[in-house]
This record gives sequence, C-alpha cells and structure tokens, in this order.
Amino acid sequence: MSLKPFFAKIFAKKIYQKTQIWATKPIETQQKVFENLIKQAKKTQFGIDHHFDQIKTFEDFTKNVPVRDYEGLKSYVDKVVKGEENILWKGKPLYFAKTSGTTSGAKYIPLTKESMPFHIEAARNAILHYIHETGNADFVAGKMIFLQGSPILEEKNGIKLGRLSGIVAHFVPKYLQKNRLPSWETNCIDDWETKVNAIVEETFDQDMTVISGIPSWVQMYFEKLQQKAQQPVGDLFKNFKLFIYGGVNYEPYRAKFENLIGRKVDSIELFPASEGFFAYQDSQAAKGMLLLLNSGIFYEFIKSDEFYTDNPRRFTIGEVELNVNYVLIISTNAGLWGYNIGDTIQFTSLKPYRVIVSGRIKHYISAFGEHVIGKEVESALQEAIIGTTICINEFTVAPQISPPLGGMPYHEWFIEFDPDASGEPQNLETFAEALDSAMRKQNIYYDDLIVGNVLRKVVVTKVAKNGFQDYMKSIGKLGGQNKIPRLSNDRKIVELLRRE
Repeated sequence: MSLKPFFAKIFAKKIYQKTQIWATKPIETQQKVFENLIKQAKKTQFGIDHHFDQIKTFEDFTKNVPVRDYEGLKSYVDKVVKGEENILWKGKPLYFAKTSGTTSGAKYIPLTKESMPFHIEAARNAILHYIHETGNADFVAGKMIFLQGSPILEEKNGIKLGRLSGIVAHFVPKYLQKNRLPSWETNCIDDWETKVNAIVEETFDQDMTVISGIPSWVQMYFEKLQQKAQQPVGDLFKNFKLFIYGGVNYEPYRAKFENLIGRKVDSIELFPASEGFFAYQDSQAAKGMLLLLNSGIFYEFIKSDEFYTDNPRRFTIGEVELNVNYVLIISTNAGLWGYNIGDTIQFTSLKPYRVIVSGRIKHYISAFGEHVIGKEVESALQEAIIGTTICINEFTVAPQISPPLGGMPYHEWFIEFDPDASGEPQNLETFAEALDSAMRKQNIYYDDLIVGNVLRKVVVTKVAKNGFQDYMKSIGKLGGQNKIPRLSNDRKIVELLRRE
C-alpha cells in the first residue's frame, strides 16, 4: 500500500494553515507585497524612469505608473529580450513565456527566479486544499496527466523561452515523476492531433486518477479514448477521481464531460497565465477561486464599464465589491507594472477574497450598447440546457448587424452540439427561445433592446462536427493553451467558421 496518500494529508493540512495566515489578513498582505515590489525594483531602469524612490503610497504609485498592456511595456520588454539587465526587474529573467495574439506578433513575458516558484506552488496547493477539505487522497498514488505544450525550449540572448506549460514541465517535483504522464518524448510532439493520439496510446491501459488541461482539448482526448475503448472514460479509468482545468469556464462542457466519463468526478478550477498564477479553487463548497494575495503580485481593479474613460479609478483589494465586473491589473516580481492582462473578474466572496473569471475586456458584444460579456453568455447557455439532454461541444457568439435577408439585427450563436442525436435540441427554434429568455435575464440592456424592437431574438446556427477544431487548426492554434473566444464584437471568427 502506498504511503503517498498518508503524507499528502499531512502536507495538505500544513499548506492550508499557511494559507489561512495571509488569507485572513488580505489588506496587510497586499501592502507588504506592494512595498517589497517597489523596494526590489528601485534601481531598475523602469524604477528609475518612474521615480520608485519617491513612491511611498498606492496613490504615489498610480500617479507615477500608468496602466499599460503589453504594447505599452514593449519598449522595456524589447531591451530585456536583447539581453540587457536590470530593466523591469533586477538582473535577467530565467525564462520568457512566449505567447501570441498581439498586434506586434509574439509576446515575451518574463519569468524570474522570484516569480517562477509561485507558478509551481499554486498548482500544487490547489490539489492540497482539495485533499484537506475532502479527505480524498488516494488519487495521489495513481497516474496523473497534464495536457500541455511542448517542453522543448528555444534560447534568445542567453534566456530560454517556450510556452508556459512547457516551461512548467521542467519543474515537476521528483515525487511526481513516476506518476506523471505522458512521457517526455510524447510531450515533445508539436502537432496537437499527433500528440493526443500518442497520449491515448500511452494512457489507455494505465490507472489514470487525475487529468488536467483546458476543457476543450481534454474533451478531444476523451473522445479519442472512448472511440478506442468503446466504453466511457470512467469505466476505462475506474479510479479517475479528479479533473483539474483552467482557461475557460467548465460549466458549458460539464454535461458533455459527464456523458464521456459516464459519471461525475470532482473538479478544481485554476486561474493561471504567463503573467502569473492568480487564483485557484480552494473549496468544493464555495463559489469562485481564492485570489492569491501572497504570491509576489500586487493587484489593482478597474470597473470594466469605466475602463475606457479618462483616468478611471484604480481600486485596491480593500475597496472592491461583490458582483462588480473589474479589469484585473497587476504588478509582479517578474517586472510587470500596472499591467492589464486583459481578463475581467468578479468577486464572489470578500472573506476570503474569491473570484470568477467573467471574460476578456476585449471580448464583448456591444454593437447596440448592450455590452454583453463572457460570463453572461456562458450562464445563459447553462440555464437553457438545464433539464435537457443537450450537450455542447463548443460555441461562440457574434452580432449580425446587417442580416442578409433584411429585417432586424440579432445576436447569432454558433454552436457545435454533440453529434449524438440525444445531444442536439429536438427543436432549434424552441432552444433559441430558451436561450434568448435566459440572455435577457443576464443583461438588462439586452432585454431593453429586445423589448424596444431594436434587436430580434437570438438566432442559433449549428456548426458541423469538429468545426471549431478545424477553425483553430486553420489559424495555427489547435491545442495547447489556445481557446475559442466566447464572443466578439465583429464577425471575423464566425465568417471563418462558416467556411469550415
């Protein structure tokens, strides 16, 4: 019998107790982080340029350091990429996490010796909090899989770079090495479809207990497993107990996953990014994820409906309110300052501070002033399928301002339903009615537009099987950490989807 579960429970209790120390003193904790960040970076080029030696308070900081996105910090990042020292943070970073999606191409997010440990500890601590709360620890003796990017790293001016998930693969603790799948060789496969096929072959006859990854790509893995085994994933992996995910809301996928698995399994939500590991689900009973206030990150929050106004107010942790949509701004021990990561969050609890990810500040629909956000479309879809057998593989929403056949404009939902007959709506118009009704409850401005006959009710367009995968493949973003935007204010994505 393995001793791992026994020692995991002891370790879990210790980590839980350590967490309570800072979680019960959130304002003091953040103030210490703030002071330490300013002190450490005073002699960097950024610190000198922004008069860190004169910053004593948060008010000083907001006067000296404007809110920026990657483009705003790029002139500094470029110097770091060239190999210069003491630019955004002392010395040189250990790694660059390479991401895509900006107007200038690839982004190079620095990871320092001070910031890197928190990426590793947060993922570990999420599992330990689950063990402490539930008492379930047997899974630690089984096999674990983490669907992630290739760990093969490049080098740029003496600094290694790669996808964050690939970098993290180099930091897997020794006590997990024997339990962890896939093999190093398989993990290094770059083509996503080839990689998933190889993972299926490696894990098919293993005792898988923990599976982790972005839901849309884990779904692809499950479908291939089920096809090979001709049985539910939960029957193939009888001890599969825990699904760990991040990047997108799990709820739209839950019915599909339970169908693929054949039973319910516990899940843990994470909120990681190249810029930092911000939160993890610390309780199965509470809504939201614990915001990590003691991880070398100082947080600011700007109300999303004020974000594009002149000089929007920047709030600290002690000033936030429940259920308000905030743009998340960070300053970190990797050298990001007043940095807008693009995500919006809402607080579900203030004791302790727990959050949900509500969307992206650039991903919204407001063609008519409705300002619909990601959380609202996800919640509406979830409500519309309650009590039905409908299963959703993937979806996105876009406005149709100029309908091809004339008439009133509308929001068009592009949905890939489960190809099984039971997974599709029996009547698409009835489903669209339910979806529209749920959407009107989520957003009062949208409701006003429907009542005022400015918009007609939603239109649902079915996407062919694997249509979203084919779309992601066509733009070179199949697998890894890439995600389908839930909604957009134009039709660029959906017009490409129509061609697939």
